[in-house]
Amino acid sequence: MTSGSVAVDIGASSGRVILGHLVDGRLALTETHRFETPLVRDPATGLQSWDLVRIEAEIRAGISAAERLGPVESVGIDTWGVDYVLLDAAENPVGPAVSYRDHRTDGVMERMVERLSAGDIYRRTGIQFMPFNTIYQLAATAETHPEWLARAHRFAMIPDYLHFRLCGVLANEYTNATTTQIFNVSTDNWDSELLAAAGVRRPLMSRPVEAGTTLGEFVSAASGRAIKVIAPATHDTGSAVAATPLMSADEAFISSGTWSLMGFESRVPFLDEQARALNFSNEGGAERRFRVLKNIMGLWLIQRVRAELGSPSHADLVASAASSRPFAAIIDPADQRFLNPDSMIEAIRAACIETEQEPPADAATLARCVFDSLALSYRRVKEEIEALRGQSLRRVRIVGGGCHNELLDQLCADACGVPVTAGPVETTALGNLAVQLMALGRIASLDEARAIVLESFPPRQFLPREAVPDEIWHRFCSLAKK
Repeated sequence: MTSGSVAVDIGASSGRVILGHLVDGRLALTETHRFETPLVRDPATGLQSWDLVRIEAEIRAGISAAERLGPVESVGIDTWGVDYVLLDAAENPVGPAVSYRDHRTDGVMERMVERLSAGDIYRRTGIQFMPFNTIYQLAATAETHPEWLARAHRFAMIPDYLHFRLCGVLANEYTNATTTQIFNVSTDNWDSELLAAAGVRRPLMSRPVEAGTTLGEFVSAASGRAIKVIAPATHDTGSAVAATPLMSADEAFISSGTWSLMGFESRVPFLDEQARALNFSNEGGAERRFRVLKNIMGLWLIQRVRAELGSPSHADLVASAASSRPFAAIIDPADQRFLNPDSMIEAIRAACIETEQEPPADAATLARCVFDSLALSYRRVKEEIEALRGQSLRRVRIVGGGCHNELLDQLCADACGVPVTAGPVETTALGNLAVQLMALGRIASLDEARAIVLESFPPRQFLPREAVPDEIWHRFCSLAKK
């Protein structure tokens, strides 16, 4: 049996371990393990934090399950962005791995932007201003737990730390480093002035390594075999875009999951005033291709609604939404009230009442409100991309778990007025595997990897059917200005 590679893909809601094989020019995937990403209250501080011990145990269980199916040659880990671990001189964690969902960063971004020029921060980093960016999390730590930073000797993003736990080599990886808003895209390294502004000593940071770097080896307790640990594009969107079958410059992508990341690929960053005003992120990718994108709240909205409703079937919820009246109520998913409210349902209803709309009354109308609003958000970002680039988009490619939602896929085609392709679902794992296979010499380039993905997992297509009424579009645009 040919050796396989293992992609560990962990989102802020769930994680999966997937075994991949490249056979006769096609990629085949086998999921070996799935788990919920454990979010807990740190007992010492009360901060919402990630249980890294449990996450590591789940990763090891998934690798062992993969080995039971055959030999494993390599493993790589990608996760959500912005969150990090501080390590002391003995390379043990200092303080908890606090989640971006914790409210400790409330007001921090605004205070920092008062001290520093927003334009200067953007010219240095090219990153979208969001209150939970790594720079503001570090500044929050400097304000509330300066002793953690005083004890710290190293800084690691979550996948950096998990790779370290497998192979003993601690390295910051490029695609994730670029998302922190403390990485200078012009100098191609950490920005010392921004680090100082956040209260962080420069020696904590190591120069990032490229996606595709072999970090070390993980010796399996089950088989005794040495498995190569290869850093993929460790930011999950970086891995997702690496496998998105973008075929031309007039296509955009949406990596659809807990967050919807919508943008385009570019060989150069967009750092001008228009890009800053539109609040685009320039995130480094595999082969040094920038993903120029915006973060949209995404399916986090419906995930929270489902949980509050007692977790009804997702398929039933989508079907009931499809039968509901379109655009009866709409919200702006970019409203920060939806980041982590006590009740998502009440937050949605309150937003509708404030904008003089009849609030959703049941599960079907709540779901329809979310899906309609997300589709309108996609149109807004599509038009912003077109303005930024000075050319029209002719196709949108939706990838990731959210592309299962055929109602939302069709609503996106209708709202954006262009064909939409949906799939593959496991694009993040595929991109993770593609970078590993490039490092192993099995795939020559990102373009070849995308052609293999397209051949292995043909997408579904959705054509525009019903245009969004002008009155609805104007109403949505007015929400964003409030």
